[in-house]
Formats: sequence, structure tokens, C-alpha cells
Amino acid sequence: MSTALPSAATARSDALPRGLRPLAVTLGDPAGIGPDITLKAWHQRGALGLPAFCVYGSATALADRAHLLGYNAPIAVIDQPRDAVDVFARALPVIDMPLSMEAVAGSPTSANADAIIGAITRAVADTKHGYVRAVVTNPIAKAVLYDAGFAYPGHTEFLASLASIHWPQESGDYHPVMMIACSDLKVVPLTIHIPLAAVATRVTRALIETTVRITVDALRRDFGITAPRLAIAGLNPHAGEDGSIGLEERDVISPALAALNLDGATLTGPLSADTMFHASARATYDAAICMYHDQALIPIKTLAFDEGVNVTLGLPFVRTSPDHGTAFGIAGQGIASAASFIEALKMADSMAERRAECSA
Repeated sequence: MSTALPSAATARSDALPRGLRPLAVTLGDPAGIGPDITLKAWHQRGALGLPAFCVYGSATALADRAHLLGYNAPIAVIDQPRDAVDVFARALPVIDMPLSMEAVAGSPTSANADAIIGAITRAVADTKHGYVRAVVTNPIAKAVLYDAGFAYPGHTEFLASLASIHWPQESGDYHPVMMIACSDLKVVPLTIHIPLAAVATRVTRALIETTVRITVDALRRDFGITAPRLAIAGLNPHAGEDGSIGLEERDVISPALAALNLDGATLTGPLSADTMFHASARATYDAAICMYHDQALIPIKTLAFDEGVNVTLGLPFVRTSPDHGTAFGIAGQGIASAASFIEALKMADSMAERRAECSA
């Protein structure tokens, strides 16, 4: 199966030099912990050597949350992302997206859906124009947006639709692939938010081949791994034991892997998932492709609960996100960890740098 892969975004004539292009950070739901962790990260910018970023969201919501948390965080409303680089050392730069209602920590409202969606929309557009280098998204609450008519299953699908608008391709819509990454492990779930009872019907040769191709391409382009090694998990216990505990490995997964011809990449599997994630096993591959959500996320959240980063592969721009939700229950209390968000900033910076090198 031949799958068209998205190319790195082509530099535009009006694109800014790298040194003038910050990362774009979308605030997410302003009633969640997005403001908390964004403010925490900005406070640690010098100590951690964080790249300059500008926030797409409500300046008022950020100022109110800083006051609530007792942070000394000057907010600088800017008109263009390029201004963020100049002010980042002394103030948190914000592309202001005014809210319809005051953001109250822990109390989301669909009245602010337009501002939440608008922030994401502009951040992606600014990436297309070359004004920012990558997009780091804070969590949104889909149920809140659904009440306002949001028509997408989630954040990732919305980003893919924006990619199709700004980077149209003859092969059709983009196929986003979720990767959760930390220093010790990268995992890709083949199927994501579907019932376990439906997984076997969704594990198809076409989906496996597409996901593997996109993952290999991303490991090369975004992570600098020239000869990627992928470990592919089986669906059933003991990878089906030659058909005695299930036929998916024999009839679907193995034929899909055999059909792939990826120059320089090594594919191993299907493997028994219960022996794939100890330290010596992890040393044999660069990323693991798992058949369903928990098969992938349990091991990485056990290894790095606070540091995992959600990376969307298969898009023509870099997008990372902290690997957690809005956490309305602890918003505004000062106890939300910014570790995953900070790692998302670092990873977006690194990936954007590699893509720039590839397109130079």
C-alpha cells in the first residue's frame, strides 16, 4: 500500500527568520489548568532555557489566574508573534483572544468556545504563514465545545482539518497519528478512543501499513533516527500463539508487516505485549506500535506519568501537547504539574529545528 506522507512545511517568502519565530501556545480551556501550567513554565523559562513562546488566548484570563496563584507575571499583549521574542524575557507575550464570559477556575462554560477554537485556528494559520515554528496545545474539554456546536471528535481531528485547509494535498485528508513520547519510550496506539470490544474489527492491514509509514517518516524527520526500529505488538495474549489464542496476528498483522518495504527501517512483530516494555526490551527499538489505547499508554504512564508528551504525527506542521486533560478539579490551586507541558515545549522546539534542517 502506498501512502502519501505530508512534507515539511515549505518556507514562505514572508516567513520570519527562525530567531524571530516563537512557539505558539494555545491556552486551551481557560477554566482548566492550561493557564496554571503556562504561567509556571514562563516563570521557569530562564532556569530551564525554554524557547520563546507566545500564548494564543485571553490576556485577562491569564492575568486573573496569575493574581489568583500569587505569581508576578506581567502580561504583554502583542499584535504579531514576532514581538514575543523581544518581550519574552520580561513578560508573558499574548495574542489576545477575548472571552465572552469571565474564566472561573474549575467552572468551564461553552460561552467561551469561540475563543478557545479561535486560538487554535489562528495558531495553525500563523504556523502556515511562517510566523511561528510549531504549535503546543493546552488541553480542551470536548464536551464543553460540543455544547457550542464543535463538530470534531477531538483536538487532533480539528487540527487535521485545519491542515487540509492550509496545506491541501491531492491525496485527500491528513491521517493524524498519536504518539506519546518520553526519554525512555515512544508509543503509538493504532486505535485510540474506541471500546475494547471494537478494537479487533478496527485492526486492519490498511491501518497498520499507514500508521507504520507515518511513524517511520516522523522518526526520521522529527527525531533524527535515520534507520528506525519499530516493535509491533500483537493484539491477543502471547501474540496469538500461532492462532491458538486469536487469529489477528496470523491473518492481519503479520501480512501487513510483510507487505511493507521501508528502506532502512526494521519492523519486528507481532510481539507479545507483556514482554515488550522492560528496560532491555525497550533498548531494541525506537518506538512501539500497539493495537489499542491502554496497551500503549499504561507502560508509558507507568514510566513517566508527569513527563510524557502527546505528539501528533502525520501533519504538515509540528504539534505537541501535554499528556493530560483540563483537570478542572485542581485548576487555580497552584498544584498542577507543568512537567509535561515543559517537555512539550522542548520537544516542539527540537522537532521544529529538525524540520527546518530537512527543508533547508
